This record gives sequence, C-alpha cells and structure tokens, in this order.
Amino acid sequence: MDTTTSAPVTAPATARTLPADIEPLPVWFFAFEAVASGSYDLYKAFPGQALWVLIPLAAVNLVVSLTVLRSRLKLAKRLWHGKKTRKIALGLLALRFGSHAVLALAGAAVDTVAGHLAFAAVMTATTGVLLWWAQRTALRALAAEDARLAPATPEM
Repeated sequence: MDTTTSAPVTAPATARTLPADIEPLPVWFFAFEAVASGSYDLYKAFPGQALWVLIPLAAVNLVVSLTVLRSRLKLAKRLWHGKKTRKIALGLLALRFGSHAVLALAGAAVDTVAGHLAFAAVMTATTGVLLWWAQRTALRALAAEDARLAPATPEM
C-alpha cells in the first residue's frame, strides 16, 4: 500500500513480461538450427563421415520440431511473420554463398578441412546468436503490443 494515497501499489507492466499464451523456444533448439547452418561445411570437410551424423541429426530435429515444440508453434508463426526473421534468414544465405563466392573469385577458395571447419564454426555461432536475438526482440515486441492492447485498470 502506498501510504500517501491509500491505494495498492502495482508494478508497471514491462516489455520483458511474456504474453501468457507464448513460451520461448528453448536454447537447445537454437543449437539444432545452428548445426544445420554449419552442416554444408561439415559435409565438405568430411564428405563420407558427416552424413552419418547429419542425417540422423536432421531426423531428430524434424521429430522434435513436430512434437516437443508443437506448443510453441504460435511463436514460430509470429516470428516468421516478422521482417527481422526473414532478413536474418536471407542474410545468412547471402553470407554463406557470398563469402564462398568472394573467396573463390579472390583465388582463396575454401578447400581444406580446417577452412571448412572454420566456416562451419562461424556459421554455427552466427546462426545461433542471430536466431536467439530475433526471438528475444520478437518476444519483447509481442509483450509490448499485448501491454498496449490490454485494457487499462481503473484506479481507485
């Protein structure tokens, strides 16, 4: 209670409060997606052996996405409707193909195991961080939108 007005003190709604019907994606989901992003270079580094890991990983990712993450489908849909998520996806594709093309034109094509592993590490880290950041900003925007649209509580 506020002693000067005798009215209950309520905490203001913050943009960090998640909407009640949306759960954030777990961190391990970003690891799955990040490894998928680096899979091209992992395959190029180890053409025969990588498939024994990448194909089951893709199958597990698909099954997990369709079962465990089913309840988070609403968040995924809202994320893909956002311009930032599409820009990130297109930017990652441009980074992948553009960097390989530029290096090939410069005569420094990535053709060693170490080079492909370095590219895989960079793409994995970049994808994981950017997807996490896109979710974080989208959740903040959704919470702010929900707070703005919520009816104001009458004061006593």
